[in-house]
Amino acid sequence: MTNLADIDVMILAGGLGTRLAGVVSGRPKVLAAVDDRPFLEFQLNWLAGFGVRRVILSIGYKAEQVETFAANCRIDGLSIETVRETEPLGTAGAIRNARPSLQSETVMVMNGDSFVDAPLEDFVANYEIAGAEASLLCTYIADAGRYGSVDVDDKGVITAFREKNDAGEAGYINAGIYLFGQAMLDRIDATAGPSLERDVFQAVPTGTLHGFKGDYTFLDIGTPEDYARAPSVLGPYMTDRKKMTA
Repeated sequence: MTNLADIDVMILAGGLGTRLAGVVSGRPKVLAAVDDRPFLEFQLNWLAGFGVRRVILSIGYKAEQVETFAANCRIDGLSIETVRETEPLGTAGAIRNARPSLQSETVMVMNGDSFVDAPLEDFVANYEIAGAEASLLCTYIADAGRYGSVDVDDKGVITAFREKNDAGEAGYINAGIYLFGQAMLDRIDATAGPSLERDVFQAVPTGTLHGFKGDYTFLDIGTPEDYARAPSVLGPYMTDRKKMTA
């Protein structure tokens, strides 16, 4: 199995955080404070705990703040680089923009405003066994309609993406962590649209995408309601520093 130390991790950290404007003023969403620590610091410590050694931050809104944070962040064994967007590019556009900085054969991409407590070593092992161009980490939640659900068959193949709705049904969602091989990065490069989810994932042939499913703790800090939950959800991880950095 590929060691996580050999996989570049790209964090999509360029969002405006429009829905958080009333509670997180004047800073990008990834620097929103959770118990007086930037959310991004938590993510980086969590990744380092799995052996990740190289992180690329794709930044846009208030980019200088994230650059300052990255320059002053000290996590043993972790290298942090930043790539700026000159204009909002969307999730797919951000990957195209940062690709020259991605050095590993397999790349992990993750959203900078969410957390899912999944075993990343198992995610990587499952991706390599599947042999698909890409793998999406999927988690089971009670209200999948809020995010749009993902259909994954018994072989782990993603067969459909379902739109957001108000039904409040339980199901699997795209948790915002991906593993991409070079073939998928080539697909993204060849796609003109800005959205990874709509312009890339929903356009590829069935069998291209694999889903790694589980029932994991999930948090999206993109709304004031969920941001308010962050200390209670992340508390166990934030107090157990060894768990995060061992």
